[in-house]
Amino acid sequence: MQLKFTRIIILLFLLHGFGNTITAQQRIIAPPPSSSQDTNRVIQIVKARSLREKTIDSLTTIETAAGDAVIKEGATTTYCDSVVINRRTNIVEAFGNIHINDNDSIHTYAQSLRYVGGDRIAYLKKDVKLTDKKGTLFTDELEYNLRTGVANYKNGGRVVNGQTVLTSKEGTYLADTKDVYFRKNVYFKDPNNTITTDSLIYNLNTNTATFIAPTHIVSKDGSVIDTKSGTYNLSTGEAIFNDRTVYRDSTHSISGNQMAYDKVSGIVQIHGNGKLVDSVNKVTVIGNEIWLDVKRNSFLATRKPVMILYRDNDSTYIAGDTLFSGLRKYDSLERRVAIMNDTLAKSSPPKDSNAIVSKPMAINVNSKDTAIRYFLAFHHVRIFNDSLQAVCDSLHYTTADSTFKLFGQPLVWNGKSQIAGDTIHLFTADQKPKRVHVFYNSIIINQTADQLFNQIGGREINGYFKNGEIDYMRVKGTPAESIFYPQDNDSAYTGMNRSSSDVIDIFFVNKELNKVKFINKVDGVMYPMRQIPADKKELRNFKWQDARRPKNKLELFE
Repeated sequence: MQLKFTRIIILLFLLHGFGNTITAQQRIIAPPPSSSQDTNRVIQIVKARSLREKTIDSLTTIETAAGDAVIKEGATTTYCDSVVINRRTNIVEAFGNIHINDNDSIHTYAQSLRYVGGDRIAYLKKDVKLTDKKGTLFTDELEYNLRTGVANYKNGGRVVNGQTVLTSKEGTYLADTKDVYFRKNVYFKDPNNTITTDSLIYNLNTNTATFIAPTHIVSKDGSVIDTKSGTYNLSTGEAIFNDRTVYRDSTHSISGNQMAYDKVSGIVQIHGNGKLVDSVNKVTVIGNEIWLDVKRNSFLATRKPVMILYRDNDSTYIAGDTLFSGLRKYDSLERRVAIMNDTLAKSSPPKDSNAIVSKPMAINVNSKDTAIRYFLAFHHVRIFNDSLQAVCDSLHYTTADSTFKLFGQPLVWNGKSQIAGDTIHLFTADQKPKRVHVFYNSIIINQTADQLFNQIGGREINGYFKNGEIDYMRVKGTPAESIFYPQDNDSAYTGMNRSSSDVIDIFFVNKELNKVKFINKVDGVMYPMRQIPADKKELRNFKWQDARRPKNKLELFE
C-alpha cells in the first residue's frame, strides 16, 4: 500500500539523522467533476512531527498531521499545531497557532480554521488577525475567501492602520483594492479625528474614508462635520462632501448641497444653496457659492448672495453680485486710542432740532488681539431694513462704528425721502440710521402727499435721524439750492419757493419736510402754484428713482 511505503521512506529518513521532523508530499486525487474545486490546486502536507491516516468508510479517508504542521496549496502556506484533511471533500480543519501566508502578501492568524478547498474559503475563529503590510484586522470570527481576496466578519472587528483605529460590528475586507467596508456602529479614531457612523468604506493604501451613511466627524480643533456622503483623505485633510453637509466650529456654521474642505489651508467651499452663520458677529450669509477661510476668519459669497446682519431684534439685508468679509488688525503704528470725531461737529443741529447728536467713538487698539471686522459688497448692491433702503455699485461696512460707505451712484431712501450723491456715508446704531454724510452732487428729495417734490441740493449734506426717521439735514454748497412747497394753516400749498444760500437747514416732522432755514447770501423766488415755470420745478441733479427702491426683503433673494 502507498501509505505503508511512505512510512518506510520516512523511517529511513529518521534513521539518517533527521530527528523527529517528518516531511511528506502527496498527490491529491481530483474530486468529482461536480465539485467547484480548482483541480489544478492540490493540498500538500509539507511537514509535521507525526502523520496519521484514518479510514472512516469505503469512500472517506482522513489524514492528520500534528506538531508544527505545515500544509501548502499553490502559493498559500498554512502553519498550525495540528491539521485534519478530508481528501474526498477537500476540507481542512486546523487547530492552534494558525498562520496562513497567502502569496507572502496577506497573513492571517487564528486558533481554529475550517477550510473548504473547493471554494477556497477559510473560516477562522478565536484571536483572528489579518494583515496585508498596510493594516491589521482583529476579530474573533472571520470568513476569508482566498480566491477573491474578500474577508468578512459579523460579530465585531477592529482595523489598525498606523495610528488609525476603526471598529464596527460587521466588516468586509477587499484584498485587491485594500478597501474595508465597515457596517453597524462604526467608530473611527486617529490623532486628528473621531468619526461615528453606521457605514463607512476605508482604504488602507490612501488613508481615505468614503461616507455612505449619516456621519459625524469631530476634529482635534473642535470643529464638527455632519454629512451623508463624500470622501475624506485623512492624510492630506482634503475632503469632498455631498447631500447637505454641515461644518461647525466655535464661531461659524456653514452648510450646502456640496462641500469641499481643506483642513491644512482651513478653506471650506460650498456649492449650491449655501448658508453661513457667524454667531459672534450675528451675521448670516445665503448664496449658491460660499468660501469660508477658517484660519483668517473671512468669507466670500457669490451667485446671488444675501447677507443678513442681526442686531437687537432687527435685521438688515444686503445683496450684491459678490460679498466679502474679513478682519483688519491694527499695526504697531496704530496701537493707540483712535478717536473718531463727529464729522458734523462744526455744523451741529440748531437748538430747535430734536436730532440726537452721536458722541465721539473710542476704539481701544492697544490690545494685540484688537481686530475690526469689515464687509464688502460689489456690483448691484441692494440694502433693505424696515427703516431704510439703499442701492449702490459697491459698499463698505465696518463694525468699528457701524458705518455703511456707499459708492457708485448710491441712493438711500428713508420714509418719503430719497438721498443721492457721489458717495454716501451712513452711520447706524442698533441697525437704525443715526447720521448721514453725502459727498458731492448731493441732493435730498422729499415726496409730499400730493406727489410734489421738495428738493435740497448742494456740494455736501450732513444729516441726523431720530428713531430711524430723518429729523434734520444741513446742506452746504456754492451755493446750496432748494425747492420747497410751503403750506398755510389749512395745509394748503401756497406756492413753490426756489432759493439758494451758502447753507440750508431742513427740518422734518412725520417724515415730511416741515421747515427750511437759509443762512448767508440768501436769494430766492416764490412762485404761485398756478404760475410755476416748468423748467424751475427740478434742481440740476433731480431724479426720482423710487422704482429702484427695494420694497421688501424678499426682493433681495430673487
